[in-house]
Amino acid sequence: QVYLVESGGGLVQAGGSLKLSCAVRGMILSVFWDQEIGWYRQAPGKERELVASISSSKSTKYADSVKGRFANSKDNARKSVNLQINGLKPEDTAVYYCHTNYNGKDLWGPGPQVTVSS
Repeated sequence: QVYLVESGGGLVQAGGSLKLSCAVRGMILSVFWDQEIGWYRQAPGKERELVASISSSKSTKYADSVKGRFANSKDNARKSVNLQINGLKPEDTAVYYCHTNYNGKDLWGPGPQVTVSS
């Protein structure tokens, strides 16, 4: 069974930093190499939005709202991705989910809460 496990998150002051990690369990390494992994977030009362993604070739994309502050990296050896978040703003407060599509099925991490105090 393939599933995603996230770590990180918590309460941070505005301007601070934190790192979210997403490990993919149960997936063989060669398959993980080809996976695109995305990070979504959902703030209270808002739709879930894609904020960052990293492809199999490790090319990254970011939403305009997080460009220059979020950095996504992929660790193939550990079958994990890391989202480094710097310059946190109160509007970054949300539940953050990592996501991948595997064999036509959407897989989601449990979603750690990130809360940014002003």
